[in-house]
Amino acid sequence: MIETRARRRVPTWLRVLIPVVLILVWFAAFGAGGSSFGSLSKLSVNDQSQFLPSSAEATEVDALQEAFRDTETIPAIVVVATDDGTDLDDAQLAAVDDLRSAFADVPGVIDDEVSPAIASDDGEAVEIVVPIESGDGAERASDVVGELRAAIDDVPIEGATVAVAGPAGFSADIAGAFSGIDGLLLAVALAAVFVILIVVYRSPLLPLIVLFTSMSALCAAVLTVVSLAKADVIVLSGQTQGILFILVIGAATDYALLYIARYRETLARYERKWDATWAALRGSWEPIVASGGTVIVGLLILLVSELNSNKALGPIAAIGIVFALLSALTLLPALLLWAGRAAFWPRRVAHAGDPDADLAHAKHAAGVVHGASAPDERDLPDRGLWAGVGRLVSRRPRTVWIVSVLALAGMSLGLAQLDADGVPSSEFVLGESQARDGQATIGEHFPAGSGTPAVIIGPEDELQAMADVALATPGVDSVSVVSADSPSGSAPVTGDGVQAFGPPGTPAPAPTVVDGRVLVQATLSDASDSLKAEATVASLRDALDEVGTDVLVGGQTAVALDTNDAAIADRTLVIPLVLAAILVILMLLLRSIVAPLILIGSVVLSFAAALGVSALVFEHVFHFPGADPSVPLFGFVFLVALGVDYNIFLMTRVREESLRFGTRPGIIRGLRLTGGVITSAGLVLAATFAALGVLPILFLVQISFIVAFGVLLDTFLVRTLLVPALAYDLGRAIWWPSRLARGEL
Repeated sequence: MIETRARRRVPTWLRVLIPVVLILVWFAAFGAGGSSFGSLSKLSVNDQSQFLPSSAEATEVDALQEAFRDTETIPAIVVVATDDGTDLDDAQLAAVDDLRSAFADVPGVIDDEVSPAIASDDGEAVEIVVPIESGDGAERASDVVGELRAAIDDVPIEGATVAVAGPAGFSADIAGAFSGIDGLLLAVALAAVFVILIVVYRSPLLPLIVLFTSMSALCAAVLTVVSLAKADVIVLSGQTQGILFILVIGAATDYALLYIARYRETLARYERKWDATWAALRGSWEPIVASGGTVIVGLLILLVSELNSNKALGPIAAIGIVFALLSALTLLPALLLWAGRAAFWPRRVAHAGDPDADLAHAKHAAGVVHGASAPDERDLPDRGLWAGVGRLVSRRPRTVWIVSVLALAGMSLGLAQLDADGVPSSEFVLGESQARDGQATIGEHFPAGSGTPAVIIGPEDELQAMADVALATPGVDSVSVVSADSPSGSAPVTGDGVQAFGPPGTPAPAPTVVDGRVLVQATLSDASDSLKAEATVASLRDALDEVGTDVLVGGQTAVALDTNDAAIADRTLVIPLVLAAILVILMLLLRSIVAPLILIGSVVLSFAAALGVSALVFEHVFHFPGADPSVPLFGFVFLVALGVDYNIFLMTRVREESLRFGTRPGIIRGLRLTGGVITSAGLVLAATFAALGVLPILFLVQISFIVAFGVLLDTFLVRTLLVPALAYDLGRAIWWPSRLARGEL
């Protein structure tokens, strides 16, 4: 029956007031949040050491180091090398001295600690270690590096190449790669979504309403995140910022698509926009909230991680999903209530009581909502893509799901090629990187780890023992000890003890002792950010355990090593917890055990397939050097949570239809009724995550590909064929142990 009036009359003033208030509140959030975007980059931290837990050995060493230095610093290593492989001549060396003087004048540089020009053994290069303040109140290291590079341009050295490398140089290059996050990333993501919405709706107004809804959610999330970051409640990084943007835009648009599909149906049932709005909310709020809740729970489980970066991503992204949900269930309905049927112009959405309406279309839409149609599916179109998919699934369900499983299993074989044990920090930035080029030059003329040594802190009476162990460890080039008495701030240590500077008879400088401890520096033969250097530090730690358990090893290489170890531990812990939490949510939502197990199994297999294909593409197409251990973890959290989203959209509708028509007809009806909207949602989400690929950051490019490909796999194979076919094959057993499994409707 077609209804033209609501069961309960709502006063006109209230029907006007509610949407107006909602729209004004969201307009305020849009304005306040929009002005907060500029604060995100200023609050972002991209230093790995900030993300380690306090229990990590590298973190302990970093804290103990503070007593051995007057200020917190991060080193920039400036390397100068001749272009033709000849020795540096006098004129070039004089220019190097001028350059060193220019560095000392740069704000943020600790001028009295800039090292002299250190010549390489082959005479073809020199390096200068420039310490940059990194504590609270200091200028950003990336800004100081920019000034150093500007000084290099002002003091050219003819016939030589100059580069700024070291931890500060890499930090500056990473900051530069993230510089397009506010403008380029958002522009690409919004443009992709707009094009898809235009194709889907063929309406100029509806895509603008959806994009405004998504951007309002993002602005509100940004405002909240910035406030929490300023209060030091959360730690914000560039990669977290990028993921927040993409996740909110994609999720808010997906939820909007689901609501719009229901709203369009209810407009055919109700003449009044108010009545259609409430009917659409009643029909869509449960799957939208369940989908968003699933993602939120999965993200919040990241709080159990060891890495602070993972801990921060959980609540930050969850905040984004909360606002995506709120905007889709408050702002979007208010805007569509205002626009009404005009939102779909030039298409006409009429109700069945309209004498000028296309009655076949209107009755079809009304039957979809109200259930007035018969089980023989005469209310559904006989032609079209989803009618054909429904026939395929119903005629050959077992063949369809077996072939789908075999296809996904075949893709999963690529996991054998997955290399996710970590990558050098020099590979974080794709494309041009002066720091990476400079590090390569350092490796050609100096011990590759010079300027960023491993730091060993232990008892002063074990100084010689620590030095002997370090010198005997493969991969260690030389050892020195911090000494305030030495002109350079440190003194070399050999098997014969601390060595003196100056003519014979000069006494050796005394090591600096703080609380009974000394600080020993071990220069590594390999670049400090390389996997070989990490292996050296691991061996060094094992060997020094024989000297004493109170001997600790830290430094830049140790930070990277401990970060990788923590990321692997997080991956092992978080993945099963996410699966368990989502399984419980699905059981509560579908009131079944079998169906949730099918859904969880399907998305896990889909994730394995997506990761397997990604591993092959990364290795053989893009030739990436590997992947960070967090890449599979983040890919899993996003793909499983978001992949379950589409299955929730499908199966909640299947259950709704099954209650009226029976399980097998309900499965086909649910597939046909949700096919278009879920496919559109999948395309939108894949496009938004693909937009992450415009930032030249290895981690984000890999996440972008894994999630975008995985979402498409979920949309076109898992949700379209595998899940419906397997459910159809099992029949009403999928609802066990509910009454629906026994046919008690």
